[in-house]
Amino acid sequence: MIYTVTLNPAMDYFVSLDALALGGVNRTKADHKAPGGKGINVSRVLKRMGHNSTALGFIGGFTGEYIKAAVKDEHIGASFIQVDGDTRINVKIKAQEESELNGVSPHISAENLEKLQAQFANLGEGDAIVLAGSVPPAIKADVYATWTRQLKKQGVKVYVDTSGAALTNVIHAEPTFIKPNHHELSELAGAEISSVKEAAPHVKALIDQGIECVLVTFAGDGALLATAETMLFANTPKGIVKNSVGAGDSTVAGFVCAIEEGKTLVDAFRFAVASGSATAFSTGFAERETIEALMEEVQVTSFH
Repeated sequence: MIYTVTLNPAMDYFVSLDALALGGVNRTKADHKAPGGKGINVSRVLKRMGHNSTALGFIGGFTGEYIKAAVKDEHIGASFIQVDGDTRINVKIKAQEESELNGVSPHISAENLEKLQAQFANLGEGDAIVLAGSVPPAIKADVYATWTRQLKKQGVKVYVDTSGAALTNVIHAEPTFIKPNHHELSELAGAEISSVKEAAPHVKALIDQGIECVLVTFAGDGALLATAETMLFANTPKGIVKNSVGAGDSTVAGFVCAIEEGKTLVDAFRFAVASGSATAFSTGFAERETIEALMEEVQVTSFH
């Protein structure tokens, strides 16, 4: 079974307008709402790929009720922990440029955290879990590291997609998989990384620290995948970017999906890159048919 964890979910409110005028009244051309948060996004994309998952995490208030209903409507399993306060609202503005306003998280109590951790006791061999997104201020930044050690002892495959202190800490817990983009890798390495060639030694260093698989994305410039045995480069399919929200989450979902289906590492890499691109080229999350069509454009080569 696949599980996703979203500590900091949101109700995403998307608005479109021709141009954003700061300090003035702006009227939107279109708007819509969607359940958000990186782990929830992964579950939503997995469903489109034909895989069931169970979404875990914290929700609260009227926005939390919206997320529960929206996830249920998409026939996605969920076992959320109820917290005091409202789940945050993130505003995604599409105008002459894309802008985001991310809301404040509700407080997460020690009791809330214990309830979530208790759910992990049921996981074991054959299960996979995706720990995705930011860690709320009320929770220690090393929480993903603590959970990764616990879950790996239980035989669970642990996929992590986070940044900042949470990413720095989880490295030492040797997760199964991490997916930083090149900006996050730069922050982790303490050096500006703008090319695959510059990224390679830092990726190798992460593998040497015990991480099984590292996938680094470079937006339209391709992606790098490394394990202890190999380092691979994949190009990015060509297309018009319509939506950058959720592209990284789709890449993670694509890799998890492919591994669960028993695909080779090369094909899992191709499927992951195609998944991220398919979402970027869509107004919403990609469908499997689109992903498989784009997969034909993804070429994987050895990188030395």
